[in-house]
Amino acid sequence: MLRRSFVAVLLALPFGMVHAAAAVGQPAPDFSVRDANGQEVKLSQFRGKHVVLEWMNPGCPFVRKHYDSGNMAAVQKDALAKGVVWLSVYSNDDESWGYTKPAKLKDWLRERKASPTALLMDGSGAVGKAYGARTTPHMFLIGPTGTLVYAGAIDSIPSADKDDIAKATNYVRQAVSEAVAGKAVSTPSNRPYGCMIKYKSQGTGVRLGPAAVGSPGGITS
Repeated sequence: MLRRSFVAVLLALPFGMVHAAAAVGQPAPDFSVRDANGQEVKLSQFRGKHVVLEWMNPGCPFVRKHYDSGNMAAVQKDALAKGVVWLSVYSNDDESWGYTKPAKLKDWLRERKASPTALLMDGSGAVGKAYGARTTPHMFLIGPTGTLVYAGAIDSIPSADKDDIAKATNYVRQAVSEAVAGKAVSTPSNRPYGCMIKYKSQGTGVRLGPAAVGSPGGITS
């Protein structure tokens, strides 16, 4: 009951409460940010390809639901096999309690057999705010022309229960399959669910709701 209750509180928040969101059907905001290896990554370098943006945080039970079950790695593997670029983004304040350092994040992903094209370290929150990313996970799909074609949840059941994965519609897998096939995305947007992202502008140690419920902000570094 508690799990369902705090999810409901998150979903009831006004969509623009934290940051204005990038709009489906409009150009996706370009960005330049360092990855976990210290290399500069620009969205524009992937022009001509489909690109998934996935906001993640290993301290979030909703993220762990999809990673510990192998679901996120499976969706990612399927997308990569279709020629899609997958960028995982970590936007938690790099000066906050619970911040996870790049090496630890890479180890955590490797242990769960995840292999994103790049892991972006958005400690300033600039990329997350540009997209209006609100939760971990929060998913976006960008088309080859740079237009945003999907924004929202990874799937249709907003819970942290692994048993719900098989019963849910995976919106990201669906959107990738449709977009790569040249079709319109049948569900282009919906409300994301998960733990709120702890952005730098909110101050060190400040949490935004569900991230404070039974979950640290990250894994110890």
